[in-house]
Amino acid sequence: MPSNVSADPRKDALQQWLAVIANTHHIQISSLRTASSDASFRRYFRVDTNQAPLIIMDAPPQHENCTPFIDIAGKLAKAGLNVPAILEKDLENGWLLLTDLGNDTYYQRIQQGIDDVTLQSLYRDALQALVQMQQASVQGLPAYDAQRLRDELELFTEWYVHQHCQSQLSDDEKNALEKTFSLLVAHNAKQPCVFVHRDYHSPNLLVCDQDMYGPNPGIIDFQDAVNGPISYDLASLVMDARTTWEEPQQLDWAIRYWQMARDAKLAVPDDFANFHTDYEFMGLQRNLRILGVFARLSIRDGKDHYLQHMPRVNAYVRQVANRYLVFKPLLRLLDRLDNIEHKVGYTF
Repeated sequence: MPSNVSADPRKDALQQWLAVIANTHHIQISSLRTASSDASFRRYFRVDTNQAPLIIMDAPPQHENCTPFIDIAGKLAKAGLNVPAILEKDLENGWLLLTDLGNDTYYQRIQQGIDDVTLQSLYRDALQALVQMQQASVQGLPAYDAQRLRDELELFTEWYVHQHCQSQLSDDEKNALEKTFSLLVAHNAKQPCVFVHRDYHSPNLLVCDQDMYGPNPGIIDFQDAVNGPISYDLASLVMDARTTWEEPQQLDWAIRYWQMARDAKLAVPDDFANFHTDYEFMGLQRNLRILGVFARLSIRDGKDHYLQHMPRVNAYVRQVANRYLVFKPLLRLLDRLDNIEHKVGYTF
């Protein structure tokens, strides 16, 4: 590469934008550093000021649209949730200057190692915030309806089965999978609809343990929010694709959420057993989709680090499928894809 060609022209242009607004927000441009990136084309930078640091979202307009983020941030702030405030925007170039809600996500804290008392406190906050978020306005949000739920399940077939596992389905397997998909969609599409974040899990919750960050948790990456099934975000949280939670812990948090939701007069079933089935069916649907998404991120986008999470997601799928007879054909397919042999025994 010639020495006069920048390796990162967008970052250079971003620094020029920051120079224009630096005095207004007391930005120290030389402190610009990477904060994080995500599964899309978005990435985030952090800069220092003479007070709290600030975050810059870099969302290339040819790939990303900042308008939903701005709209949904307003909805969530109005509902009393702690989301980034938008201080400056340049939609033509895809840049937003945001308040900083903290250095560590829940996921980072968990990876660093935290005691159980702290963990439970963080997740009680997350469950309370979830109940609050489900009361936010859904005006203008896309419908997470039966058609969309069904379309998303094709990611499992195309990217996980065909591409990742390099396998083709027999006619019997196709029919069995179609029945499984139809059952999941029919059940999940009947659930009451609320504001759904769609990725309400540890990487998108920030630990706000200093006053300058506001109340815990800080909520990010909400731009894909929809009007959808009430159990979806709980399934995201307790069957976290990045962090393994054993069933007793999942159940504990599910019960706590259900109690909080009932207290808030949200439309959850009166019987927890019925709600448990709802969120397990929703979790199974979501995790089948995620297997496809992670396969696509690896194969199409070269983001192979998502492969490390596949065994965990597979385990969540099996956890639910093992509990219901109707999902036995799905288990058999997974066993074949995972090269698990079944020995037939005879009893005399």
